[in-house]
Amino acid sequence: MSADPRYAALLAALAAEASKGAMPIDLPVYAEAGRDPTEPVLLGSGSLSARLGIFGRDPGRNEVIQGEPFIGAGGRLVRDGLFAAAGGVGAPSEADRIAIGAGAFWANTVPYKPLGNKAWSVPIKRRFVPQIATLLAELWQGDQLLVLGNEALTWFALAEPTLKGPIASLMAAPDRYHQSLPITLRGKALVLHPLPHPSPLNATWYPRFPALLAERLQQVGWTGPEAA
Repeated sequence: MSADPRYAALLAALAAEASKGAMPIDLPVYAEAGRDPTEPVLLGSGSLSARLGIFGRDPGRNEVIQGEPFIGAGGRLVRDGLFAAAGGVGAPSEADRIAIGAGAFWANTVPYKPLGNKAWSVPIKRRFVPQIATLLAELWQGDQLLVLGNEALTWFALAEPTLKGPIASLMAAPDRYHQSLPITLRGKALVLHPLPHPSPLNATWYPRFPALLAERLQQVGWTGPEAA
């Protein structure tokens, strides 16, 4: 995706960490996909120069099979919101979803599918903090980050322990999905915009997610890839 040698080095560092083992990667799905289980599903689409980023928990089965981030049920919901906010009419096709996603930046706390779709433990997430923090703070050029779910939001307290209090306060706020949190990550200024995890299993928030996403996209001024 990027010719920047630092990007290639980052992918190699992620693969090296995954190769150490002691983490329940969903090996059968990688075997089905014919993919190396140490190969990160990180930025199969998207742009390091995009102002808007989307940060989630971890890839699922569809992401591994296709080698593309955020294309499962939840990811399609996000991409559909990007499409609509950019002036798209009607239901987007899969090609539309891929095209609209090329104008945003996409990343996960851990770019590997866990067995049973269970969230990665804190010790596992901590192992990949150096690489993901480098990605967000040094390689990505944007500063507005939609953060999907509590697992993704609390990752920032692992990366910057001084954020533990502010993030805990934000998570406890009834209007947290309407608030934003300016932070500094490894010296870079970012603004976090929390949203619910867009899983169909999240019965409380899944029906409300499209409206919340639309509000966030209006807030950050997203009008499509040309503006990224």
